[in-house]
Amino acid sequence: MYSVNILSQFMHAPRKPHWDAAFRVVRYLKNNPGLGLLFSSSSSLQLRDYCDANWANYPMTRRSTSGYYVFLGDSLISWKTRKQKTVSRSSAEAEYRSIVVATCELTWVRCLFKDLQVRLKPITLSCDNQVALHIAANPVYHERTKHIEIDCYVVREKIKAGQIVTQFIPSHLQLADIFTKALGGDNFKKLTSKLNILNIYAPT
Repeated sequence: MYSVNILSQFMHAPRKPHWDAAFRVVRYLKNNPGLGLLFSSSSSLQLRDYCDANWANYPMTRRSTSGYYVFLGDSLISWKTRKQKTVSRSSAEAEYRSIVVATCELTWVRCLFKDLQVRLKPITLSCDNQVALHIAANPVYHERTKHIEIDCYVVREKIKAGQIVTQFIPSHLQLADIFTKALGGDNFKKLTSKLNILNIYAPT
């Protein structure tokens, strides 16, 4: 997903490196026809969200990448990665904008379950940036956060209503890295297994 997100930004004027990278993506898909998401029939109705950001990783614009995914129990039901619309002046700001995007998605998912008459517990939103989590929890505005004041209201409103509970996780346990960073083969396989992505052709 991260590779496709990067490549799609060069579709109007691709060069040889982009062509080579696109072939690598195609080879990966061709060599893994049995990969797919497993949706467990015994999954709980607890929603969990992991969100992450890669600060200023686009060298031409210095915009950051946001990524998140939502679990229903052990089943992955929603995910997204995209370039942020504005340039963030710090990694904390980039991470906080990622929290805002994830919060909007969680609000939509929660409304969907409400229409289905399913009652949910507060949703756990996990992030690996403590400063961003402090901004979400701190109702006091100051010089460093006034330019993202509207985003602050979006998240704090859901926290105050008890719909979302934020949680810090160490970077090495951040599963959303697979959506925001280029990873080595070992890390990539490790994270895809934690997303409940299985190969139906793998020997049992």
